Amino acid sequence: MLKELKREVYEANMLLPKHNLVTFTWGNVSGIDRSRGLFVIKPSGVPYDELSPDDMVVMDLAGSKVEGKLNPSSDTPTHMELYNRFDSVGGIVHTHSRWATIWAQAGRNIPAYGTTHADYIYGSVPCTRSLSAEEVERAYELETGKLIASHFEENGINPVYVPAVLVRHHGPFTWGKDAAEAVHNAVVLEEVAMMAFHTELLPSAEARPEMPEYIKEKHFKRKHGPNAYYGQK
Repeated sequence: MLKELKREVYEANMLLPKHNLVTFTWGNVSGIDRSRGLFVIKPSGVPYDELSPDDMVVMDLAGSKVEGKLNPSSDTPTHMELYNRFDSVGGIVHTHSRWATIWAQAGRNIPAYGTTHADYIYGSVPCTRSLSAEEVERAYELETGKLIASHFEENGINPVYVPAVLVRHHGPFTWGKDAAEAVHNAVVLEEVAMMAFHTELLPSAEARPEMPEYIKEKHFKRKHGPNAYYGQK
């Protein structure tokens, strides 16, 4: 079942250690087949060098395992909730990548200081509030997904334009049109998190405002939207 999607999700998972986004098994990638209402995700706690495409687990959007000999990632309910709430999302990544997690642990948005950030993310990368004790007790991973989706909805953030979030005290999630793009955005997030950290670390005689609105608009829209012109047609 979903042989091609399993291969795509497996290959996307294997990019996480390649790009130094995970330590040990601290990460997972999923991808969805919207037409069938099924998604594929990495199994829980299996070292990356022991994985194969056949190890990927097939889940439905109600949280039931449809196929797979292994248990799915413990973060599966978070992925499920995001697929249910963000219908534009085709792939999701969760890691504990170093620089992005530093910002999550500090409970801070990542400001859009420069055009590298603006090329991919429209405005700051948002950081959610902490989960309450009741939410953690009720259904930790599911409530994490609800927290992310509600944060975007309540703050009018478009998940297509902002394909990344930090969960306070936890770490980053990114997404995209498929699993490969979700990993690409995870790499971008880690790079801009590192750049923003050092931007704030350097001494300066003046405040560090975010980039001007017109530069943000120019850089984001030259890659995204109907009038984009970056790259080859």
